[in-house]
Amino acid sequence: MKKLILGMAIVASALVFGQKEDVNAKLQVANKAAMDAYSVKNYAVAGPKFLEVYNLLKTNGQDDKTYMYYGGLSYALANNNEEAIKIYKELINSGYTGVQTTYTAKENKTGKVTPYDKSTWELLKKSSSKDFSDFKTEESPSVEPDLYETLSTLLLNTKKHDEAIAIIEKGLAKYPNNAKLKELQGTALYASGNTDKFMQNLKEQLAKNPNDATNWYNLGVLQSKDPATTNDAIASFQKALELGSADPKLSNNAHQNLVYTAIGDDTKAVEEINALRKTKPDDATKLIEARKERFNKALPYAEKWYQANPTSLDAVSTLKDIYNITKNPTKAAEMKAKEAELSAKAK
Repeated sequence: MKKLILGMAIVASALVFGQKEDVNAKLQVANKAAMDAYSVKNYAVAGPKFLEVYNLLKTNGQDDKTYMYYGGLSYALANNNEEAIKIYKELINSGYTGVQTTYTAKENKTGKVTPYDKSTWELLKKSSSKDFSDFKTEESPSVEPDLYETLSTLLLNTKKHDEAIAIIEKGLAKYPNNAKLKELQGTALYASGNTDKFMQNLKEQLAKNPNDATNWYNLGVLQSKDPATTNDAIASFQKALELGSADPKLSNNAHQNLVYTAIGDDTKAVEEINALRKTKPDDATKLIEARKERFNKALPYAEKWYQANPTSLDAVSTLKDIYNITKNPTKAAEMKAKEAELSAKAK
């Protein structure tokens, strides 16, 4: 915020000499109110006050969108998403980058380095005076990537998925290596139901960073939706576990999905078996054997899930059911007792 305070001090001084005193007074009051509110995190007050500063300056011929940017940031921090979205859209459409150039020169007599406005700095530099040296310019970083990232997040938070996708694509056209925008793109595509593009997005990210456990997990979730890519999903979940074992939530979810992917749609399988028991018993028997095979395949995954999270009621209950179906009554009884113990603690 130091640059903002300095900027206001310079602008206010200019207005004292160049504008009406009442305008300058309003500017000073609005600026102080904005800064005071922001400093105590009262963002709901800071937002409109920063916009008031911006509009007062604009009325007097100084269209400095830095204050609009801080207004949008304050609205976002206050969770006033709709107002923040309006401001961020306007900033992006205007081409605002937030880049500011600081002009400095050293006074040889004192050795003091002082900032100047551009005109004064250029005059001092062109003059033959030996009183100044070390003329330098410094540019602040662009905030444009932040504008795209924040607006995309705000649009996703308000479930404006298609708008978010459009903004993200626009941002990636300018900043193709922006990791945050790539991550948000995947989230937006998935939320919009465009799973094909989301899968493509995940594969592109994994090609660049194959050690991203979350992306492996998300890829596995998508692959598990299609029976034809069940083995691919299992491989993706295993990769997520290999890379993300230190993350308890990801580890638990990956273990769980690994088990359920191996089992498949068991409700549908049981319905098919029951429908064939009387009319086509041989076909029903084949389906029963195939079901047992799937549960046998899921068993080691379920055991690892339980080992990784022995206090998970879901893991214990699932493992109990698998032991029952795979005809291991001793282990099933052990898990049943564990299930009762965990259920009692949960009450």
